[in-house]
Amino acid sequence: MKMISVVIPVYNEQYNVSLAYTAIREVLMTFKGQYDYEIIFMDNRSTDGTFTKLKEIAEKDIKVKVVRFSRNFGYQRSIYTGFAISSGDAVIQFDSDLQDPLDLIKEFIKKWEEGFMVVYGVRRSRKEGKWLEFSRKAFYRLINALSEDDLPPDAGDFRLVDKKVVELLRQIYDYSPYLRGTIASFGFNQLGIPYDRLERKHGRSKFNFLGLIGLAVDGILNHSISLLRLATFTGLLVFIISIILIIVYSVGKLVFFPEWRAGFTTTIVLILISLGLNTIFLGIIGEYIGRIYQQVKKFPIAIIDESMNLEKDKFN
Repeated sequence: MKMISVVIPVYNEQYNVSLAYTAIREVLMTFKGQYDYEIIFMDNRSTDGTFTKLKEIAEKDIKVKVVRFSRNFGYQRSIYTGFAISSGDAVIQFDSDLQDPLDLIKEFIKKWEEGFMVVYGVRRSRKEGKWLEFSRKAFYRLINALSEDDLPPDAGDFRLVDKKVVELLRQIYDYSPYLRGTIASFGFNQLGIPYDRLERKHGRSKFNFLGLIGLAVDGILNHSISLLRLATFTGLLVFIISIILIIVYSVGKLVFFPEWRAGFTTTIVLILISLGLNTIFLGIIGEYIGRIYQQVKKFPIAIIDESMNLEKDKFN
C-alpha cells in the first residue's frame, strides 16, 4: 500500500494535540485497506505539557512519531524537518489548531491520485480580526508581486505534496526556508482548492503582526532580488536628479541670478534624503548578506533532542 505521512508542527498546544490526533486518525482510517499512514508531530520545544501528551499518544500508537527539538527553530524549519524525515508517498502538512477542515484531506488525496503533485488549500476567509486578515492578504500579494516565482495568493501551509517534491526539498539546504514559495517554484502540476478557515478551538495563534512581517521578509528575500534592483535604480535616479539640480543651480547662479545666496535649507534636505536612502538600502543589502552568512555557516536547520517511534537513520 502507498503511505500517507501527516506532518503536524506544534508549539504550546497541550489542549489541541489530542484533539488533532483523534481527528486526523479518524480521517486516515477511512482509507483503511487503501493506504498505510504515519502521523509525525514536530514539537518546537514547547514549554507547557504538549510534549508529555505527545509521548502518551506515541506510547499507545506506533504510527505516531514524535520529534522534540533542542530549541524553538521556528514554524517553517519545523515543517521542513518534518518533510525530510517523512516516509510517505505523499506528505500532508496540517496545523494542530484544527482551523483547516480535515474533510479537505480526502479531496487532496483524490486530486493527488489524479496526477497533481502538489494540492494546497486557498483561504477564502478566516475567523480573525479584520486588520490581521487584511495584513495577511497584503503581505501575500506583496510577496507575489516582488517574487520572480509565481506564488499562489492566500495559500497557506495546508497542503499535500508528492514524495518527488519531498525528495527535491531534501536536496536543498535553506537556513531560512519559505516552503510555500519553494514548492511553488518547483513547478509540476499544482492545484489550489478554496476553503473557509475555521475558528481556533483552544489557545492563541503563535503568529502575530511581527511574525507576519518576518515571514514576509523571508518570502521576499528567498524568492526575489527585486529590492536590490530597487536600490540600484533608486540610486541611479537620485544621481541623475542630483546632476540635473547641479546644472540648474550652476546656470541660475552664474547666468540669471548672480545675487543668489547659498541655500542652507536645500543643502540640509539633500543631505537628509541621501542619509535616509543610504540607511534603507544598506539595511536591505545587509539582510541579503546576513542570509548568505547563515547559509555558508551550514548550521543545522533544526536539532532533534528527543524522538519516539522514529528510526535512527531519520536523524541524518
